[in-house]
Amino acid sequence: MIEIIPTKDGSHTLRNTLLNETYHSIYGAIQESTHVFINNGLEYCVHSGNKKALTILEVGFGTGLNAFLTLRKSIELNIEVEYISIEPFPVSEAIWKELNYAQGAEDKQRFIQLHQSPWNILTEINSHFHLQKIDKPILQVALPKLKFDLVYFDAFAPEKQPDMWTIQVYQHLVDAMKPGGILITYCAKGQVKRDLKSIGLQVEALPGPPGKREMTRAMKPA
Repeated sequence: MIEIIPTKDGSHTLRNTLLNETYHSIYGAIQESTHVFINNGLEYCVHSGNKKALTILEVGFGTGLNAFLTLRKSIELNIEVEYISIEPFPVSEAIWKELNYAQGAEDKQRFIQLHQSPWNILTEINSHFHLQKIDKPILQVALPKLKFDLVYFDAFAPEKQPDMWTIQVYQHLVDAMKPGGILITYCAKGQVKRDLKSIGLQVEALPGPPGKREMTRAMKPA
């Protein structure tokens, strides 16, 4: 069962009651996604590489929050984003339409477009942002090689979803990343960092969002 719960910054998250796990931090859903994926992922990639276009792979579309914040940031930075998101268990319309991430009519329309865009087809949301959602498990998705500038790794925590945090999954993602590509995740567990290093990534621990001491950013050598 999925239920909507408020977080400390006022934005919603979802709780999977079967796993007893939330989709975003209870300390602030928007706050966490912005800190981890936008500030330390997207903006880092844009500014460090002076990029005007990004290809992004997301593991875990979930509520659509990361995609929504990325869409807004792409407009703000005037960059083009091709965004591929993997989600084998889509959230129902009855749930996502109640989420409070969007403010104002234009924002709400963008959020609706993200969720109503067809699955498994690359779709133009606007001139800045093209989205393809894929409703298959990650290892069943034939990812193109050397395509992605940035990977948002946003699976449930390792103790809740251990099959997602394996070297096989990491290697599948790394093969799809460009040289110099970045993998970003909220998770800072030692075993995760060791496994990422073991397949050749350069791993750094960064300050985490409120409620979390650290997070992880990993780069594929150029």
